[in-house]
Amino acid sequence: MTIKRHEETEIYSKAAEANGFVFTAGIVPADLSRDVKGQTEEVLREIDRLLALAGTSKSKVVQATIWLNDIRHREQMNEAYKAWTGGKDTPVRACVEAKLVDPRMLVEISVVAAK
Repeated sequence: MTIKRHEETEIYSKAAEANGFVFTAGIVPADLSRDVKGQTEEVLREIDRLLALAGTSKSKVVQATIWLNDIRHREQMNEAYKAWTGGKDTPVRACVEAKLVDPRMLVEISVVAAK
């Protein structure tokens, strides 16, 4: 099996392709001044970019894992997430509360997509 890594650093790759799937790292926002909806929109744009880099798209996402720094932000995050999916081709999903790297960071998302 061949593994192709994208935007690799010494500690992780932002995306990796293996066995017909694309896996993203946990993607976090750069603009920590935005609310959870704005941060989610930014993260999903970055996921779109990484999926395109690997030759796939959000319509082929089969799994999403979402971490929120406060589960009470779930509905605001869902507004951006539903706009992103358009309510179709929705992947299996887990959404949990977690302590993120920076307290201003409200959301982190990782996906797995088919090629």
